[in-house]
Amino acid sequence: MTTTTRILVTGGAGFIGSHYVRTLLGPDGPGDVTITVLDKLTYAGNLANLDEVRGHPGFTFVRGDICDAELVTRLLAEHDQVVHFAAESHVDRSIDGGAEFVRTNVVGTHTLIDAAHRTGIKVFVHISTDEVYGSIDEGSWPETDPLRPNSPYSSAKASSDLIALSYHRTHGLDVRVTRCSNNYGHHHFPEKVIPLFVTSLLDRKKVPLYGDGGNVRDWLHIDDHVQGIELVRTRGRAGEVYNIGGGTELSNKELTGLLLEACGADWDTSVEYVEDRKGHDRRYSVDCTKIREELGYRPRKSFEEGLAETVRWYRDNRSWWEPLSRRLVEAGPPA
Repeated sequence: MTTTTRILVTGGAGFIGSHYVRTLLGPDGPGDVTITVLDKLTYAGNLANLDEVRGHPGFTFVRGDICDAELVTRLLAEHDQVVHFAAESHVDRSIDGGAEFVRTNVVGTHTLIDAAHRTGIKVFVHISTDEVYGSIDEGSWPETDPLRPNSPYSSAKASSDLIALSYHRTHGLDVRVTRCSNNYGHHHFPEKVIPLFVTSLLDRKKVPLYGDGGNVRDWLHIDDHVQGIELVRTRGRAGEVYNIGGGTELSNKELTGLLLEACGADWDTSVEYVEDRKGHDRRYSVDCTKIREELGYRPRKSFEEGLAETVRWYRDNRSWWEPLSRRLVEAGPPA
């Protein structure tokens, strides 16, 4: 007899969380789960991201805040596992004001994991980022490297990692942490670099390139990220951290060139160099040996294929992103 696992997914209306939900409840999903999405629906949360699964019998949506202890405790009492995506994640916004990042990423995570401990949650998967490690000139970070975050965003995420892991060490809660490299793919909110550049280039607008464009990132398609998260949820070990990378390192200048080519734009008329971000980390690179050897993780989607699919999706889905882009323009820069 198959037992159904009841999963609470926080931030499930966002970019990565919604793809995780669509994947698990889709035709190739495990078939033995029900999912409740808890999402506050801030500017980056979008119910349209969940349209594909709204009619699924195993899907429930709750609008709410992970800082609401009463709500969180009530929901967790009805679930077996948590996959925790909910976070403020835009670095520029954190530089202009970090209070909301501390509230959501630190206080919210503590509220959630404390309730998980008190209600007997069996597995708590905490989704984090490679940015907690800081910047690395050569080589790649293993999970054992110390955390050296440089932005208010990454500092808040590092704090949430430590809070989550402390509940394993203190209370024995089965906490598993993932740290991913830069994600890309469809349904990505258009303030992040790839969707921002793609949507701007499709509208024949200029795109801003920070500094000399030499900052390097490793790119991970959301399909591969979700694959890694599922391996950690189903086969990972309690109290462990797992890096999840895509294996494609590009400088921002190299990425811009690929996006220009994909969108049929040229460098001279489409790119504007702008002042570099404060405290801009030069290079990120995660060592994925642990998740490969323990759980059998392998990125399946080449960057060439993934980028072409992503550009095509934005070209074909203006009705999804144009209202969001207008909202960002009307709101102005982060304040």
